[in-house]
Order: sequence, then C-alpha cells, then structure tokens
Amino acid sequence: MASLQPVRGTHDLLPDQCRRHRAVEQRCRHVAELFGYQEIATPIFEFTEVFARTLGDTSDVVTKEMYTFEDRGGEGITLRPEGTAGVARAFISNGLQQALPLKVFYHGPMFRYERPQKGRQRQFHQVGVELLGVEGPAADVEVISLGARFLDALGLAGRVTLEINTLGDQESRDAYRAALVEYLRGHLDRLSDDSKARLEKNPLRVLDSKDEGDKVIVADAPVFTDYLNETSRAFFETVTKGLTALGIPFVHNPRLVRGLDYYSHTAFEFTTTELGAQGTVLAGGRYDGLIKTMGGPPTAGIGWAAGVERLALLVEGVEPAPRPVALVPLGEAAEARALTLADELRRADVVVDLGYSGNMKKRMQRANKIGARAAVILGDDELAAGVAQVRDLDSGEQTAVPLAELTAALGRGR
Repeated sequence: MASLQPVRGTHDLLPDQCRRHRAVEQRCRHVAELFGYQEIATPIFEFTEVFARTLGDTSDVVTKEMYTFEDRGGEGITLRPEGTAGVARAFISNGLQQALPLKVFYHGPMFRYERPQKGRQRQFHQVGVELLGVEGPAADVEVISLGARFLDALGLAGRVTLEINTLGDQESRDAYRAALVEYLRGHLDRLSDDSKARLEKNPLRVLDSKDEGDKVIVADAPVFTDYLNETSRAFFETVTKGLTALGIPFVHNPRLVRGLDYYSHTAFEFTTTELGAQGTVLAGGRYDGLIKTMGGPPTAGIGWAAGVERLALLVEGVEPAPRPVALVPLGEAAEARALTLADELRRADVVVDLGYSGNMKKRMQRANKIGARAAVILGDDELAAGVAQVRDLDSGEQTAVPLAELTAALGRGR
C-alpha cells in the first residue's frame, strides 16, 4: 500500500508550526481588541452565490480557484476563499444594522485551488478585520493603523512597506474606467485572452494581469489619480494626513487597484521583499458597495486580511512550548501516588509528563528527549519518608523535597 500523503496544497501543522500560527493569531486578537474589535466566526462554506456575487464572475478566484460542489440537497456550496463576503453575509442574515458601527475580527482556514508555492497553499489561514457603517476617512486611518500595529507586534516594523492608493468615488471610477477602456481598446490585438474578456466586464482587472505582454501595455495606461474629483482627492488627503500624524510611513502606488465596482476610495497593501514573489502579507480596502451588492442595505465598509502562513515565515520571538516536569515513579505504590501527584501539580498549572511504563533509565531518557526541566523521582523509600527526589535536568543537582512542598518548589522553577 502506498504511503498516505496530504492532498497537494495542504499541509499538516506540527506543534512548532502551530505555535507560530498561534502567535500570529493571538497578536492579531490582542491588537484588534485594543481597537475595540470583537471576534466573529462564520462557516467555512457558504452558498456559492455569496462569493460569485461579491468576487465578480471575471475574477480568477471565481473562474479558476473556488472549491465548489453540489451537496446532497442539490445546493451549490463553496468553501470560503476569503473572509469578507462571509462577514457581510452574516451582517445581512443576522440583521446587524442596529449594531453599527460594527467592528469585528476573524481568523480561520480559507480554500483556493491555485499553484502551491512558498507561503501559499490551497488550504491556508487568514486573520482579518472589518469595520462596517463608517463612511468617513477616519475609518480608513483606523483600519490601516490597526494593521500597522499588528505587524509591529509581530516584530515586522521596518521589514514591510505600506503601499496605498485611492480608487475615488463612483464618479471618479466611471471617468477613469472610460479612459482606461479607450486606451486598452487601442491595444486590443496585443492583450491576452483573459484581459480581452475582462475588458468588457471588468476593465480594472486588466491592471492586475500577470501576463508579461499585458504588463507592458498597462505600464503606459492612464493613472487613476488623474481622474479624481475634488471630493475623492480630499478624502485621500485626509487619510494620508492621518497616517502621517500617527507616524505610519507609506508609499503612494497609483497602480494599486481593486477591480470590483463595490470598492471605493482607499486600497492598501503591506509588502515585504523577504518572501520572493509572494510579497504581500496584509491587504485591504474600502468596499462601500459590497453589502448593497449582496442585497443588504447600503452600508459603508473597510477591512483587511493577512495570510497567517506568510506571516509565520517572518515572525520572530515565538514563545517556546513550556518545559514539563517528568514524573518518574518506581514501583506499584509510587505509580499510584504519581497519578494523584500529577493531578495536584497540573491543578497548580505545572506542566507534567507522566510516563506510562519503563524502568528508571528509560523514563529518564524520555525526560531528556522531551526537554523536561526537572525529573521528580518517587520510589518506596521516598514514599516512606514523604519526599520526592527532584533532579534539575539542566544543572544535574538533585534534592529531596517534601511532597507537601513539591507544588510550590516546582512552581518557582517555571
């Protein structure tokens, strides 16, 4: 029988990797809560229309990457490829209009069928935040600063660059779209097939094309900022002034866009040069038209998401697993006492490893293998004297400690 392997693009998170993932998630939680955000959890699968309607029928996610299937009831179901659409659906389904402004954060697995590479898997994990119900630029400043603070908490200050752009309001987008379409139609014979299809339905997506020929054409395309009206310029200026006031450095990238119509005003990404081609570690933007697109009431929104796998590759200073205390009972009476002794120590928050069998030599070998900080040796003589031999496995020093004082003695060594 062939050895079983995980499905391509998925991977097991072993204990060391789990600690790195948990460090990312916990720091996101801590910073989000400092900003007044509360946790939300949505199902990992939704009706397909939740994503097809929100991500656009010309996006790569919808056309190439979604894990979609029909359940036994004949319903079209999709494993979530991102978190924002589920949060927006939850907002509508649960009638949360009265809770505005709504400030939430989330974490969990996402699924996309794409080519696996460093920091990118078919099952991957994200953390993210969403702020619903605030139309003004103060929301943009807050959400971006939350992202910056989160990355700082991971020790990434100075290792990431904030790129930011404005997509303007609908009037500005319409003006830019018209100019872009006119320009691209002049190069129609040189565009890739994907970009030709997008030109009719979603021309801004052409700016995201990975095709090398398209990139050459796009390099000379009109720039969004040349088509902004005064309202949009003032909005963006307020955002950049707010970031400057908070000491958050940024680079204006006029080519940074979001292709779908429900996006507006601010788009941003934090990027790094330390992960090769997959340089974006956190990305977001304002999506004032999303909830209306999904059939809900017109509701402003802005948020971001960050890839946990990518951040875990960068994060430093992850706290190691706590070193346990190894109980080494010798004899039946000691085995029985060790069972209750382990329970006493664990109730005092001492991490305890209680071996199941083996002589003294084997148990001590296991204690060293698991990195125990101390071994508690308990035999007939120790039981009779009401003590345990405690051996410091770093120094080799061994002392007799009364059983009644064992919890206090071991607690001090944590």
